[in-house]
Amino acid sequence: MNSITVQELKKRIDSGEKINLIDVREPAEYEEYNIGGKLIPLGTIQNMETDELEPLKEEEVIIHCRSGKRSAAACLLLDSMGFKNTVNVEGGVLAWRDAFEQ
Repeated sequence: MNSITVQELKKRIDSGEKINLIDVREPAEYEEYNIGGKLIPLGTIQNMETDELEPLKEEEVIIHCRSGKRSAAACLLLDSMGFKNTVNVEGGVLAWRDAFEQ
């Protein structure tokens, strides 16, 4: 597992780079506020229901949650399933909002 700051992530999104961004929060949290990632709750990954992620096994997968804890757990789980390049967003959505929504 690697990590990325919200500033680095935003720079990559703003440049138009194609990234695999996964949000591992719960649906209600996602509905309330999201930064455009694909919603796959941590529980889904914990249940090994990762079919839609399988095609990304060899690619960089950037994962975020609210604060960075659930996404770190998701990265470790996916690493153990053979994913080659998981990246945890440091501070999650809280850090994103602090940095970009003044």
